[in-house]
Amino acid sequence: MRQLLTVLAAATLLAACQKAPAPIAQAPASPPTASTPRPGPVQPPATIDAYKLLVAQQIMDANPQHTFSGRLPPMLPAIVVLDLSVERDGSLKNVRVHRSRDNEASKAALAAVRRVPAAFPPAAQLMRGRDKTLDFSETFLFNDEYRFQLRTLSGPQ
Repeated sequence: MRQLLTVLAAATLLAACQKAPAPIAQAPASPPTASTPRPGPVQPPATIDAYKLLVAQQIMDANPQHTFSGRLPPMLPAIVVLDLSVERDGSLKNVRVHRSRDNEASKAALAAVRRVPAAFPPAAQLMRGRDKTLDFSETFLFNDEYRFQLRTLSGPQ
């Protein structure tokens, strides 16, 4: 019984030492003005997976009329794997079809990447010493209407 009281007393003392989290103050949303500081630069991605997420989102944002969201169909009529090479500054050096069985879907996937209006995020932080490009693949998953989702963003189905 004495041990139980000692443990309860110690637990009570420890609980009393904890600070309650400070409430998070939220400023009202207002449009930026000349006197409002703008947010700083976006942190560069630390991993290739984080980089691929940013690139995939840029591709999707540049192609809203060519994409679909939601659950993938049980049978995908076309799957295209593209190999992308991005230079240190984020500019696209090369894109090519790695694997495909559907020529029209391949053309659509290549066009989707080339539709991205600006450079991708800088990739220098993910490259080793003398590497000139960051090379990775992206998989385009097409439905019956030749609209696509990107495997990087589609998540588990």
